[in-house]
Amino acid sequence: MNATGRTSATVPRKIVLVTPTFHDYATSIAQAFERAGHEVVTVRYDDYVTVKDKARLKATVELPSKLRLPGDHAGRERRRVTDSVLSDLTAARPDGVVVIKGDMLDDRFWSHLDAHRVPRILWLYDDLHRHPYSPEFLAQLGPVVSYSESEAAMLREQHGVDATWVPDAFDPHRAQPTGRRVDRIAFVGAAHADRVRILQDLTDRGLPVHAWGRDFSHHPVDRLRTWGWKRPLIPASRDIPLTEAYLVVGESSASVNIHGPQTDHPMRTFEVPGMAGVSLEDRASVARFYDVGTEVEVWTDVDHLAELCERSRKDRVWSEGLREKGRARSLAEHTFDHRITEVDALWR
Repeated sequence: MNATGRTSATVPRKIVLVTPTFHDYATSIAQAFERAGHEVVTVRYDDYVTVKDKARLKATVELPSKLRLPGDHAGRERRRVTDSVLSDLTAARPDGVVVIKGDMLDDRFWSHLDAHRVPRILWLYDDLHRHPYSPEFLAQLGPVVSYSESEAAMLREQHGVDATWVPDAFDPHRAQPTGRRVDRIAFVGAAHADRVRILQDLTDRGLPVHAWGRDFSHHPVDRLRTWGWKRPLIPASRDIPLTEAYLVVGESSASVNIHGPQTDHPMRTFEVPGMAGVSLEDRASVARFYDVGTEVEVWTDVDHLAELCERSRKDRVWSEGLREKGRARSLAEHTFDHRITEVDALWR
């Protein structure tokens, strides 16, 4: 299936997509389901949009938890969120429900789906330990999708979970490559310790590194949001919308992918080449998706990474070749439309 087509074997459903906002990947997933022929109602369970909503969350959940004040602060918020989601679910009367992560939903949500015999698919878009589910619970749930090949295999083989590996993806409908080139080494994401160390090393070598994200940002609002004032000495900007992040990684001389503790390849693995960017990956396992050396590059240590960064800035023929071939592969195999075809086959 191509990036704009529809599946031919899809049974149209009314789907409720219950999802965190998570950088608006929900929109990409919902629109891919719609292109596949479904009607989609999106319920964002953590959509703290207004200043009042954000202030309430800080005051009633995050601050009391950080100060270890007595009371089940997170539990009260889960009950409030679940009440809201159940109301939306009852109004929608779906033929199926796709839950992305679902970490803020209490047991009443799952009991409702059981009582009404609503087909469901749980999509674990992050590592298993970042979710509130035991393998025993997942074994009783029904189809489970994981971005992690190793964790999906573990759940199947050791716990009898109906688990399927579906890799992350790129959304070609969100933005188009501009052809513009900016002399910078880009990183978009959280400031995990290994990422800070590596990006600081590149910065100290004189490379034009720039990071985006609330953990890197020196803005006072971001310092308050993350409950920390200290920041790495790396040129940085605040969080940016996903569409803007697509443009940043596509236009930069190169984008660095530093996985850290992640068990498999995240969205950025597919977004950088998808946007005709130069992708410098830290895991050789990216060869499952892209041809190393012609579509993406893999670095082995910081010295090697620095060499690739310099080459991306100076060798236009090499870098443009990576951009062209990486984008072609992304469009041919790694869009959300491709992934939704796999998820659609799991309805029970």
